[in-house]
Amino acid sequence: MTWLLTVGAPAPDFELPNQHNARVSSADLHGHYALLWWYPKADTPG
Repeated sequence: MTWLLTVGAPAPDFELPNQHNARVSSADLHGHYALLWWYPKADTPG
């Protein structure tokens, strides 16, 4: 699935594991600033 977002648009609903493997959802972060960081090539060869 590919998500194309525009600058300033609200983030779509999501649920992801944190550094302790606990599930965190967009609803958990409602009303707070959040930075989502990922490495798109981390699971690819080369």
